[in-house]
Amino acid sequence: MASYHFGYCDRHGTPASGTTGKMFRAALTLATASAFGAAPAAVRYAAAVELIHNFTLIHDDILDGDVERRGRPTVWAIWGKPPALLLGDALHALAIEILTDTRGPEGRCDEAVRRIEQAVVDMCRGQYEDCDFTERRPVTVDAYLEMAAGKTGALTGCACALGALAAGADVRVVDALESFGRRVGVAFQLIDDIIGIWGDPAETGKTASDIAERRMTMPIVAAIASGTDAGRELAALYKPASQRDSGRHGIPHIADLIASAGGRERTRRRAELWTNSAIVELPCGGTPFNELVELARAALRRDR
Repeated sequence: MASYHFGYCDRHGTPASGTTGKMFRAALTLATASAFGAAPAAVRYAAAVELIHNFTLIHDDILDGDVERRGRPTVWAIWGKPPALLLGDALHALAIEILTDTRGPEGRCDEAVRRIEQAVVDMCRGQYEDCDFTERRPVTVDAYLEMAAGKTGALTGCACALGALAAGADVRVVDALESFGRRVGVAFQLIDDIIGIWGDPAETGKTASDIAERRMTMPIVAAIASGTDAGRELAALYKPASQRDSGRHGIPHIADLIASAGGRERTRRRAELWTNSAIVELPCGGTPFNELVELARAALRRDR
């Protein structure tokens, strides 16, 4: 199941290629460590971060009822929910095992474990808040950003912190890089929200389930808060599930309403602001963080 989820084989175990993830969080860990020079522990720390990320993806697919990821059926859609839950738990445990077995700067292993487990707690809190948005109305822009800082920003922040820990950076620098990564994560989530509505399923490997399931994502939150006629029409379509009209409204029509109310453009502008604020968080002192800056900016340009 794990090899299938990571895209290394098909459901029958036959080797496959071309369906692996972006490895963005692992790249943040490696880019952070490389800014300080060689850090052998960084590769193992990056692997742990990627395992944590994929454990959350497997569980997230179950929570959202998503049956497709990266252009293929999700793990739970093939093997069922109990095996998928166990696989996610196993990836979590393996990530901690990798960290505890890694030799790095003195005392950094325990700190790496502490930070990654705190990130998991923050991610669970953010995921709960995201689920709660299904029934809670209205969802404010600030509430959504706080959720995104936990659901997505916690692990991207941790990824950068672990890269700095692997390189032996002092606590002040580690904290600054964690703040950078958390802000990059919020921007990453906002771009994900845009892609979730207007992305090409052939590129994203996902269907337009965000609208079909009436999930509250930033373009929708921003559109409803716009005070426009389109925003008001959208709000009527996005009542809590228990109060919603059972009639189906076309996904293209809803996407047009969101764009007309400014939801798409406002979300992109917010993503740019969060990226710029992340770059400001990078510690001064001559350390070359060019790779991190480029990763942050590249996340704004992606379409999958």
